[in-house]
Amino acid sequence: MLNETQLWAIFDGTVVTIEIALVAIVFGVLFGVIVALGRISKNRIANALSWFYIWFFRGTPLLLQLFMIFYAIPIIYLDATGNTLLIDPMLCAFIAFSLNSTAYLAEIIRAAIESIDNGQMEAAKALGMSYRQAMMKIIIPQTYKRMVAPVGNELILLLKDTSLVSTIALFDLLRTTKTMASSTGSWIYYIYAAVIYLFLTTVIQVVFDKMEKKLGVYER
Repeated sequence: MLNETQLWAIFDGTVVTIEIALVAIVFGVLFGVIVALGRISKNRIANALSWFYIWFFRGTPLLLQLFMIFYAIPIIYLDATGNTLLIDPMLCAFIAFSLNSTAYLAEIIRAAIESIDNGQMEAAKALGMSYRQAMMKIIIPQTYKRMVAPVGNELILLLKDTSLVSTIALFDLLRTTKTMASSTGSWIYYIYAAVIYLFLTTVIQVVFDKMEKKLGVYER
């Protein structure tokens, strides 16, 4: 059985795991919309920059991105200025996961936008709307239901990928239970971690399923 100290340690590790995943999905959606709009823009510069962003962050491992921010940037800063740069591990995790999430969500959002019939945009322009007004008031609101399931899947993936932050000295759920297992020689702590991960992912799945059904009512 877990003692009080272990319970609180696992609780704190779970909070770290949830915080990173939630921050990443929120900023991923916000910046993902911008990158997605750039990806479908007729402006060549915006399109090229968005394509490069998605290509880089989808094409390199999330662990490498963590290392680049936490380890490489301080080294580059030291070489350039001669001064030491200390990066908070939690901030590093927020940035790395948000940047990575943005790339994947941008593609999800782009696909959802492009799935809307072109006639919608033409009708909006016929009513005197600008491209921006048509996107914000007509096109994007129609994509919500189509994005719910993919965004839920991305959140589940982010939640599980938070285990990578143990490499930058953060005690997330998995590292906390792994430390307990190593110090006690008991495998049962891995079961505790599995149960918590399953509980969290199940909650996410149920919530997003209900959201999808609720939003789908207006399409029937």
